[in-house]
Amino acid sequence: MTVKRLRGLLLSPLAVLAGCHLALLDPSGDVARQQSDVMIVTTVIIALIVVPVLIAIGVIAWRYRASSKKAHYDAEWDHSPQLELVVWAAPLLIIIAVGAISWIGTHQLDPYRPLDRVAQGQPVAAGTQPLEVDVVSLRWKWLFLYPQYGIATVNQLAAPVNVPIRFKLTSDAMMDAFSVPDLAGMVYTMPGMQTMLHAVINKPGQYPGFSANYSGAGFTDMRFTFEGMTQRDFDDWVAKAHAAGGTLDLQAYDLLRQPGRNAPVRSYASFEPDLYTRILNLCADPGQECKGQMMSPGASTAAAMQGMRDHPAHAGAGALVDAGKPVPAQAAAAH
Repeated sequence: MTVKRLRGLLLSPLAVLAGCHLALLDPSGDVARQQSDVMIVTTVIIALIVVPVLIAIGVIAWRYRASSKKAHYDAEWDHSPQLELVVWAAPLLIIIAVGAISWIGTHQLDPYRPLDRVAQGQPVAAGTQPLEVDVVSLRWKWLFLYPQYGIATVNQLAAPVNVPIRFKLTSDAMMDAFSVPDLAGMVYTMPGMQTMLHAVINKPGQYPGFSANYSGAGFTDMRFTFEGMTQRDFDDWVAKAHAAGGTLDLQAYDLLRQPGRNAPVRSYASFEPDLYTRILNLCADPGQECKGQMMSPGASTAAAMQGMRDHPAHAGAGALVDAGKPVPAQAAAAH
């Protein structure tokens, strides 16, 4: 039985919900579809042991009930090699099968792994450049930066169909989870850290996106629309964003990052070139030193030298620093 038939079998009991779109079982993106296949196959394999056990419980309970006169009771029975073989071998095979499928699927669908196909039987064409989108989760809204087009949007994400998308994600202040069920699995966003996601959408349409991690009072309003478009419609969408005007500089970002619920969709025709890098390095405030500079070897040496000048009594300890590299334990003991 193919995965397509299994999906249809799982969907059939839900025919009463014909007006609903079941993204987890019938997604519109290739990555999400492959994840759905792994989930369906794993569920069916597990059902091979769970369903017979549930049936056996009922059969045994009925056959060996207290009022039954046909059940055979053997007071001396204590072991059956055949039964032991079934009890141990069947679950072991299930575990091996589920483990193998999960291991392969987890590596093939690693969110950091660039796509090698946009749909089944349709590999990524040589020389194809993915659409780059930098994602920033705010309180309580989503900011999307398109470095290849120079535009930024709030609570609206768009991409052409059958084009690989490479997301880089971070957060301004709180931990969130970027989730578009039709596109791919959720990926966390964290302040000062970057995660990545590679995905593709295969059908034009509007798909819900949201944060799947509680992040405060406005969490329930932290939703956005992901729009899959034809290439022409996407180009028109980019042109409208440019025509809307407005620049997302550091001052505008400082206003945008303030906590707010039900933020309206809006666009910026341009944004600060290093805005995402500054957000990632926790230095979006004007004059604030970036984390990357503070952690660089040169910065470590400069800080150590400054400490020696400010605290001469600690010069001996400062002398153990050599271009930001730790001195071996033997040398430290000699000092």
